[in-house]
Amino acid sequence: MSERNLLQFMDIKPEVQEAVSAGKPVVALESTILSHGMPYPENLGFAHDVEAIVRAQGAVPATMAIVDGRLKVGLNEAEVMRMCEAKDVRKVSRRDLPIVVARKLTGATTVATTMILANMAGIRIFATGGIGGVHRGGQDSMDISADLQELAHTPVAVVCAGAKMILDIGRTLEYLETMGVPVLGLNTDDFPAFYCRKSGYGVDCNAKTPAEVAAIAHAKWSLGLGGGMLIGNPVPQEYAMDFGKMSAVIDRALAQADEAGVKGKDITPFLLAHIVELTGGDSLKTNIQLAFNNARAAAQIAVELAKL
Repeated sequence: MSERNLLQFMDIKPEVQEAVSAGKPVVALESTILSHGMPYPENLGFAHDVEAIVRAQGAVPATMAIVDGRLKVGLNEAEVMRMCEAKDVRKVSRRDLPIVVARKLTGATTVATTMILANMAGIRIFATGGIGGVHRGGQDSMDISADLQELAHTPVAVVCAGAKMILDIGRTLEYLETMGVPVLGLNTDDFPAFYCRKSGYGVDCNAKTPAEVAAIAHAKWSLGLGGGMLIGNPVPQEYAMDFGKMSAVIDRALAQADEAGVKGKDITPFLLAHIVELTGGDSLKTNIQLAFNNARAAAQIAVELAKL
């Protein structure tokens, strides 16, 4: 799509547009974590803090959303508040995007849609909490997140704390391998498991520094290899949760979802909310800290990529 056609649908915050045009580091941020991942007003404080963390590393933050049918690359204060209050804010993945735009609805961007908007705006680095993937039992249900296809086709590097623990992490990594998506660890040999530092599964490459991640991304795209990259960045040790305890909690939450008949795109917010309840709020604290940690790392990678 030409830039002129894109402008029919997209609003890019001037600060973000200036940074992209000048080749300065920019980090994309999602809005689903605001509208569907955290309660109000904690999400409002998080929205401000995560952007401040990106700025402190020398990059420009660009939080994505769809507001009244307009694709937003960078939000003003009123738009951030609207995402956090989450009144009539849909969770929007790739398949939903044309419907939400045509009907002038408001939606929060998932990993997939944040990647799409970032690519449209010329942003190559994106920080999220955890990616979606193959759900447990996905070999029968075919419940597989659109995030994985987006990683296969859209040239954006995604910094995350691994795949959410509610998923089948092994099958998620097998899917990514099949689709040719490089999975890096940022100074780790072990793919992280969101709340926990290790999943028991390895990464394709242990990139020791943000500069090495940037060099690999630069090489991939310079070689004309399409698609994105996934960078697993473990939650800091002081905020990490015990793998065995969290596995038991998730099993209980999955049983509750099954009893309630929750399926499809509703299952992730249902499970995350029940996990917060079952851990007495500890999982939310970890979620916030891992997201901050990913924003910090993504900004450092963006700074290094801008040098190449």
